[in-house]
Amino acid sequence: MIVKRFYDTKLAQTSYLIGCGRTGSAVVIDANRNIEQYLDMAKAEGVAITHVTETHIHADFVSGSRELAHRTGATLYLSDEGDADWKYAFARSDGASLLKDGDSFKVGNVVVAAVHTPGHTPEHLSFLITDTAAASEPIAMVTGDFVFVGDVGRPDLLERAAKIEGSMEGAARALYASLQRFRRYPDWLQIWPGHGAGSACGKGLSAVPHSTVGYERLFNWAFGVADENEFVQMVLAGQPEPPKYFAEMKRINKAGPLVRHGFTRPALLTAQDITRLVESRALVVDTRPAADFAAGHIPDTINIPQNESFTTWAGWLIPYDRDVTLIVNAPYAQSLDHAMENAVRDLAMIGIDRVSGYADGSVLAQWATEGRALETIAAMTPTHVAERLASGAVHVVDVRGRSEWEAGHIEGVDNIPAGYLVERLDQIPRDTTVVVHCQTGARSAIGASVLQAQGFKQVVNMTGGITAWLQAGLPTVVGTHELRAQEVQ
Repeated sequence: MIVKRFYDTKLAQTSYLIGCGRTGSAVVIDANRNIEQYLDMAKAEGVAITHVTETHIHADFVSGSRELAHRTGATLYLSDEGDADWKYAFARSDGASLLKDGDSFKVGNVVVAAVHTPGHTPEHLSFLITDTAAASEPIAMVTGDFVFVGDVGRPDLLERAAKIEGSMEGAARALYASLQRFRRYPDWLQIWPGHGAGSACGKGLSAVPHSTVGYERLFNWAFGVADENEFVQMVLAGQPEPPKYFAEMKRINKAGPLVRHGFTRPALLTAQDITRLVESRALVVDTRPAADFAAGHIPDTINIPQNESFTTWAGWLIPYDRDVTLIVNAPYAQSLDHAMENAVRDLAMIGIDRVSGYADGSVLAQWATEGRALETIAAMTPTHVAERLASGAVHVVDVRGRSEWEAGHIEGVDNIPAGYLVERLDQIPRDTTVVVHCQTGARSAIGASVLQAQGFKQVVNMTGGITAWLQAGLPTVVGTHELRAQEVQ
């Protein structure tokens, strides 16, 4: 049996190619939109992708299953579990084979058996993998967003992201029942999950790539809770805000992701093009590092640095109904084209396909030579912020997640998570200096750029965030308990 794991660091998402070397056939489970990686691996391993499936209707990325099946001619297998509201709308037109609990299919000598594991979503399946050429029992379960290493899939997304009111408690109880069935599997059964640390599909995922049933029974918090009501309360508490784009992903993946035909290259723009776009209030995203943006940027642009968090923050801040222009940063040893292609592909992974053009950092120099002023974002140390806050000279906004704020925050400081700033501008005064802060300074840098683009001209980023505040010995942090510096490292 051939097993290849693919991990997208920006999505913290895992997919798998599992093949039979004897027959030269393979299945891909939970493909993302970068389907070339599966095609390249299949070629390198000497197998053909004959089957494609996925664990559920994903919320955090555009599924590549449909496109991969079209490209390869593979049979597409989709869940037929769950209620009528969460069926795959394109299954019939695409000739997909529908799976119920207990159904299975063979990939050469490898048997893939579907197990209905509702909770994260109603239709969620996990897959038991058995290499019949070597064993009569399964070696692993591909658990998708059901069981992670150290955590379980959150059951609140249908309500909090897809706006299915009143659904999360029932989903939490379904998840509890699924876990009771799951705990009966043998200790040695491996767990191959769909996400790792950094995913918003759970709240405490480990960076360890795989585990076993026995290990999770011992050390995963969810298996240590014997009371169903207590489990429901615990699994729903402290879940991070789901990024706005999750609702759009659910819609796209249910209706049927677009089958694309290769990479679409946006136009390379001149400084004059960027000037025209900015003056027309078009959406221009500067992807340079936050420090570079703060030191000088074209007014009315927002900053989403092209780092490991780029995809998530793009999903929070870039609307799906607008064209977007990118100012890209060419990192060391990379060309401008490479930087642009990475950014466009990262956006495509979450269905943002309307990238109309791009430019490099030279447009800033051109802007300045034409006598136009670049804007900057000032920084302020926690000690300075504390002094000015005490005198009423600044208004401070904590842009961390709500659960972080509830765990401990600066006394008297309101919480508006960075992804919700645009909707809550009326809660922020425009006639005073606004200081934004987060945990360490990264999210607040993005938030400061958003406020500035929305017309707040006295915006300051607090350096080092709440971590630096505590390290400076500033005592006015209150919450459900008093935070200490070591707790926010």
